[in-house]
Amino acid sequence: MRGSLLPIATLLCAVLSSPARAQEPSPLVLEATIPLGAVKGRIDHLAVDVTRQRLFVAELGNDTVGVVDLKERRLFKTLTGFSEPQGVGYVSSTNEIFVANGGDGTVHILGGEDFSLRAQIRLGEDADNVRVAIDPARVLVGYGNGALAVVDPATRALVADLKLTGHPEGFQIVPGTSRVLINVPDSREVTIVDLKSGKPVSSWPLQEVHGNYPLAMAETADDFWIVTRTPARLILIDGISGVSTESLESCGDADDVFTDFRRHRVYVSCGSGFIDVWESRAGRYVKIGHRATRSGARTALFVPELDRLYLAMHASAGAPAAIWIFRPAPKLAGARDSRHLPIALSSKDYTEPLIFSTRSTNGNSRHNYAPLPAWPVWTWRIRRRHHRLRDRFADAGGR
Repeated sequence: MRGSLLPIATLLCAVLSSPARAQEPSPLVLEATIPLGAVKGRIDHLAVDVTRQRLFVAELGNDTVGVVDLKERRLFKTLTGFSEPQGVGYVSSTNEIFVANGGDGTVHILGGEDFSLRAQIRLGEDADNVRVAIDPARVLVGYGNGALAVVDPATRALVADLKLTGHPEGFQIVPGTSRVLINVPDSREVTIVDLKSGKPVSSWPLQEVHGNYPLAMAETADDFWIVTRTPARLILIDGISGVSTESLESCGDADDVFTDFRRHRVYVSCGSGFIDVWESRAGRYVKIGHRATRSGARTALFVPELDRLYLAMHASAGAPAAIWIFRPAPKLAGARDSRHLPIALSSKDYTEPLIFSTRSTNGNSRHNYAPLPAWPVWTWRIRRRHHRLRDRFADAGGR
């Protein structure tokens, strides 16, 4: 009898060690849906006013901007008077909303409380993505066949107009620097420009991939993520050399990518009808989620202060336009306390300086981030130097 138990025990161990033995919980839990009313056509980018917990939705196909009350989880107001609004950004220092219109190439500046039109800037054509820098306060708008407009929100004046080789898609201001990383799919490259000099710093051509639309800063200092559409790949690029260090299969027709610093994750929202979730485990990224959504739902916004991912769903047969709210799992302690959460460094959001601390888990370096908007830029310089020294030490065989 004892001898017959050995095969059974061996079989039991094999079953328990199998990947299929226990289904991992979904990394994204659909928490709520908020109907946007009679909104038709495509929905583009999103922005957030964290203080008032309001989400702004660029309803391109409807020529409107939706204002969603995230606290009450209802549509608060629908703003009219736009021409194919594509990009939207919120500036907390002036409490104003910037809306980029692809139809007439204008940027509308609205009051954050009463939503009245306070100013209008004419850029040309195809005003698109909007980013907000904190120090100094600047609003960046990609537009036309290849240009990046820089606006001073305090004066509402255009202070620079940077020329590019093609229309800019996802772009991100490197925290603690004046550099901007810009995806330029027309020329199949990532361009780096300096806001202070107004000149390009370098340009990194992409090999064997194109359709590089979304871009986000990565966990490691200087590095960043891009997502390409042909083929569909999530690519990690070294921000110093421009060399690709990771290339992972992604969902198709991606338009947004976000880094969840506290969970060491990357979220990719795709028009193919999925959100991919990647997580850093033992020094490499593993896909832990392939969440079905709806075909064409490719624009999203991850808001770390609220610890939620918001996905824009256009109207389809039998289903109205809506915002789907996903809660990342597992839930983090104090997740709704903005004092202890990082500012989003994403392809469709704003940028703010971060301070960090490092701990080691099984020899793997991990970082905790928290917003410190009043701190000087040397915090990021220290962080970059830390990573470079750590990498050199590792290359030399150290632990």
